[in-house]
Amino acid sequence: MFTYIVKRLLGMIPTLILVAMVVFLFVHALPGDPARLAAGPEADEATVQLVRQQLGLDQPLPTQFIQYFERLLQGDLGHSLRTKRAVVTEIGERLMPTLLLTLASMVWSVIFGLLIGVISAVWRNRLPDRVGMTVAVSGISFPAFALGMVLMQVFSVELGWLPTVGAGTWKHYILPSITLGAGVAAVMARFTRAAFVEVMKEDYVRTARAKGLAERIVVAKHTFRNALIPVVTMMGLQFGFLLGGSIVVETVFAWPGVGMLLVDSVNMRDYPVIQGLILLFSIEFILINLVVDVLYGVINPTIRYK
Repeated sequence: MFTYIVKRLLGMIPTLILVAMVVFLFVHALPGDPARLAAGPEADEATVQLVRQQLGLDQPLPTQFIQYFERLLQGDLGHSLRTKRAVVTEIGERLMPTLLLTLASMVWSVIFGLLIGVISAVWRNRLPDRVGMTVAVSGISFPAFALGMVLMQVFSVELGWLPTVGAGTWKHYILPSITLGAGVAAVMARFTRAAFVEVMKEDYVRTARAKGLAERIVVAKHTFRNALIPVVTMMGLQFGFLLGGSIVVETVFAWPGVGMLLVDSVNMRDYPVIQGLILLFSIEFILINLVVDVLYGVINPTIRYK
């Protein structure tokens, strides 16, 4: 297992180099002049040119990329064009609120998604299955920004139960986490149902029923672990999508996370921050995939890594 993890970590290096190159080219293709934005709207052309030289934006793109990659190898993501602070500091201050919101969303969405999926599989083609899948389809179909505004209108404006913006207390997490996790819970429910229905058709499940075991024992002992392997894959992917998909929800709820930071940075053409955030999202996806692969061996000991 240790050898496998080391090989996967080493295999991340070419991927990260490719991602860094693509991100660099993509960010520099955005319209707008970051030197003009950094110099200010009242700056004359001479000042803008001076700022462009200071930022190294007057050099050819290959030279800029080499300098950017050299700094990246040293752990230096540069400085924000907008605040003049280190990009690592900018991201570090915003990362924890987003991570906590993502974890809160993931916890409740996985619990409810698994519960609805298992119930729908056990009582498939009956009333609980129809109700559960109707709720799942509704969760997938309803846009996150629309759900967020509806929740704000009902629970904040009309009822006054919950706050709408900020991340000061645990109450601030309720509406954003529901908004962010609704789609994930719906996907988890449908995927869990499909996985359980497939496993429940296996011979060893029919044998367990033929022995007279109670249905809850069959589901918990003989079905759950084998059906959980594809579900874990979906959980890992959905966690990565939650981190990236928090941009819309953070904008709706004015959440002080990396999603809002990315939106502000794109509006201000803050190249270093944009590059740092996209690299962060890429690394998160790669690490999540590694964790999912390792969890396979924990769930199913018959899986061996070579």
